[in-house]
This record gives sequence, C-alpha cells and structure tokens, in this order.
Amino acid sequence: MSSISEEMAQLANYLANVRHQTLPDEVSHRASLHILDTIGAIVSGAEMPAGRAAKNWVDLVCGQGGTGSATVFGRTGRVGPIAAALANGMSAHADETDDSHMESHGHPGCSIVPTALAAAEDVGATGRDVVRAVVAGYDVGCRVSRSVGAADFDLRTGQRSSHALVGAFGSAAAAAVLYGLSEREIRYVLSYTAQLNSGVTSWMRDVNHVEKAFVFAGMPASQGMEAVSLVRSGCTGVEDVFSGTPNWFEAIVPNADRGALIRGLGSDYEILKATIKKYSVGSPAQAAVVAIEEMMAEEGLMASGVQSILIQLPTSSYVIVNNRTMPSINVQYLVCGTLLDGKFSFAMAHDEERMTHPDIVSLMERTTLVPEDAITGTRNAIVTVVRDTPEGTKTYRRHVTHVRGTSYLPMTADEVRTKVMDLVEGILGAAPAAKLCDRILNLQEEPRVRDVIAELYP
Repeated sequence: MSSISEEMAQLANYLANVRHQTLPDEVSHRASLHILDTIGAIVSGAEMPAGRAAKNWVDLVCGQGGTGSATVFGRTGRVGPIAAALANGMSAHADETDDSHMESHGHPGCSIVPTALAAAEDVGATGRDVVRAVVAGYDVGCRVSRSVGAADFDLRTGQRSSHALVGAFGSAAAAAVLYGLSEREIRYVLSYTAQLNSGVTSWMRDVNHVEKAFVFAGMPASQGMEAVSLVRSGCTGVEDVFSGTPNWFEAIVPNADRGALIRGLGSDYEILKATIKKYSVGSPAQAAVVAIEEMMAEEGLMASGVQSILIQLPTSSYVIVNNRTMPSINVQYLVCGTLLDGKFSFAMAHDEERMTHPDIVSLMERTTLVPEDAITGTRNAIVTVVRDTPEGTKTYRRHVTHVRGTSYLPMTADEVRTKVMDLVEGILGAAPAAKLCDRILNLQEEPRVRDVIAELYP
C-alpha cells in the first residue's frame, strides 16, 4: 500500500464503502431530482436525431430486439449494459435538457445516470443503491475535472473535452459502486478509465448535436461501464494512475491540484452544486432568457416597437450560443422568440422552421450579442432593449446573475416534475408519465429499479 497515494486511497475507500453509508436527506432528495430530470431527458431525447442515431447503432451492433439485461429507452428488447449506457447517454444529451455543473465545466447527469440505470438493471439494484451510486459519480467525476482546472479550458481552441472527462470518471465511479467492487478493483477501474477517456472540443463544430451527444454522454458512459467490465472480468492494471511516474496528471496538465480529488469527499457533495435547467436550452443562454421573461413580467416589455436588443454574455459563453444553427443553443433566436411569443416554450426553442420566419429574422437583425470579459460564470447575462413607446423611447435593462435551478436558486420537486411531465407526457402518455415521476421522486423506496424501467419499456 505504500505506493498508493493518499488521494487514490481515499477515492477507492469512498467508492468501496459509499453504498453502505447513509446520505444526508438533502443529498438523497437532490439526487432523486437529478435522476428524474435526466430520465426526462433520455425519454424525450430518444425521439431526437442523436437518440435515433444511437438506437440505430444499437441495432447495427446488437441486432434487432435483444436478450441482454439493460434497456435502451425508446427501443424494444434488451442489450448489454455497455451498449445501453452509450445509447441512453446520447439520448440524455440529444438536446439541451440535461443538468450541468459549472465548477467542473461538465454535464454529469447525462452520462452518470444512464450508466447507473444500466448497471442497476444488470445487478437488480435497489433505488437506494442507485441514489448512492449517482451521488458518488458526481463526487468523483466533478472532482477529477476540477483537479485539472477544466473550468478554465478555452472552448474556442482545441482542448480535451471537460464534459467527457467528468462523464467518464463519474460513470466509472457509479458503476463501480453498483457492482460492489473492492478498493483494489476500483483503483484498477480508475486506471482503465484514464486510458479510455478521450474527447476534444471539435464537438463545437457539430451542427446536428449528434457527435456532441456522443462526446458529452454516450462515449463517457460507455467508457465508465467498459472500465468496470474489464476489471470484473479479471483484468488488472496500474493501482494508482494519479501518482508515480509516469501518471495521468503529467499527460493532462503540468500543475494539477491533486488535493482537489479528495477535498471534502464524503461531506461536500457535488450534486448539491449541480444545476437542473428550468429551460431546455444551452446553459449560457439561460440567463438571457430569464432576463427577457423578467422584463416582460415586471416592466411590461413587448416586442412591438423594439429598436434594438443588446445581449452581453461572458466571453467563454459567447462562442457556445452565438447564432448557432440549432435553435436551442442560439441565444439571439431564443431571446427574440421568447419576446415575440410573450413567454418561453419548449416548442419555440426546438422549432428550426421558426428561425426563418420574417418576424424572427427581422428582430434578430436588430439583436447584437457581444462577449464581455467583465462578466463571469456561464449563467450570467445582461440584456438591454431599446423600444419606442407612446411616451417616447424607453430603455429596459436587466442583469441576471443566477438562474432558477442553480445551487443558489434550486428548483423544487414540483418544478422538476412539471418540467419532466412536459418532456415525456406526449411520448409515454399522461398516466405512465405521472407514475414515473412519482416513483423516481421516491426512488429510495423502490426495491428494484429494473421494475421501474420495465413498466415503461416492457
């Protein structure tokens, strides 16, 4: 054991024992909300291009139907847990519905939750087991990302993808918990995950959100599950990939914060810092939409007579949502559509044809997006609207620093339920959707998670 660093020893010990620990009520509750939110993203995303592509991939490599242990949402038959994790991961990030974690620059839920569900089906895990595994996944994935300073990665240049980093290590951790691996086996799992982890920021140029769904979710989910399956099959490896020479940190960043791997582990829960999106749009666009809705509700702002709209976003966010071809990540379109409709709607945010309508095009031509170094954080925006009114020209201005769903303003269970019902009711039907929400909100009482999933997809 002398060759094992303190960081690796604590990580492995935490993951080997967390399934026997009692989590604080707040942590368990928030985990259930994030699991429900992600399941909503999977069910709705399975009907979108990335989700359909993932199901086509499953058909190609697994054949039609299937007799495995895990479910691909929106598809009949069962497949192996690795394939299910990949496909459901891609569905979870087929859109901009899934959760995020600002400090790690990641979207943990879209990979960790599909991995946990696939593993739970495979082993017959309880809802309480899944909650603990998901919490552990967030704890490890987000800490690994923070240790290499991933929040400072510049998306405008070629970089490793922080989103894939969070997902791979988080998914591996969650699966390791559910399969009940020992501390030594967990050390091997983390080493295999370090070897498997990949992904670069060229996903920024993916106009269809399919490769992006793979990089953010499908790939890291399958990598985490693959690492665990390798070790379960008897593969051994390096017992501490984070220390010794050569090690993983040397290959990633020159000055890593190794202490971040275990700082607060077991008491400072990362899932409490994660964000559930109130609006199913790209994270950097959230605050701008909030600003428009608040000005409409509180100051009587209307689309008529608008001379100009100025949107100021953090420089790091600007490139992600600037005039993108996909409506849900085009901040100019989202602001203009919300203003013209008098409210935000999921339908508007996903209506590609609407982007070409004359009223939208006209208002977007009067809309300017500028990057501001002085504004920080991905959920921060200043929106200024100049409008002609009967009383003369009026300027409306709103600076939003926190949006609903962040750790500062967390969404309630009722709000998450409402969001998920809106996403899945048209797919599953009203009664099954409502029952799904009830069961996941009380997930810790479920004796077998596979029964919850089987009721959706027999």
